[in-house]
Amino acid sequence: MILGYARVSTADQQLDSQRDALSTAGAERIFADTITGTARTRPELDQLMRQLRPGDVVVVTKYDRLARSLKDLLDIVEQIKAQGAGFRSLAEDIDTTTPAGRLVFHVFASIAQFERERITERTREGLEAARRRGRIGGRPHALSPAQKIEVKRMRDEELRPLPEIAALFKVSTKTIRRVM
Repeated sequence: MILGYARVSTADQQLDSQRDALSTAGAERIFADTITGTARTRPELDQLMRQLRPGDVVVVTKYDRLARSLKDLLDIVEQIKAQGAGFRSLAEDIDTTTPAGRLVFHVFASIAQFERERITERTREGLEAARRRGRIGGRPHALSPAQKIEVKRMRDEELRPLPEIAALFKVSTKTIRRVM
């Protein structure tokens, strides 16, 4: 069975052109969400995934109607594949039910993996460069070295409870525990 999926970001946008294209592509059932692509919950997409059977094909007009990012697309298509179904995107001419379509899709997947690795590499290089310049990174300490000494003194000599010390320094009790 060919199942179509359509999505628009706002109620002002129309699903008609997507529905028409999906019907022309042979979609027997069309699931449609009116929700932003960044939204985590997409009820109709979830419904489509639950109804997917081996041999089915999920068709979209453009892959950005299905996924927020290339990584998200790869994850969703992997879920589709795990259920024994295929994926087609009309605009990008991707069809994982054919050898050529799988090749194109794997090229996309490889590019996405390469980009993720490059981002990790650039982040690591940036952190190393910052460390060489003396930047440690992370949040500033909640308490100065002098305040840490005072916290220990208040606890050891005055026997004050941790919550009271935390309130005096306007930090959490957990922060005070770390000092001890």
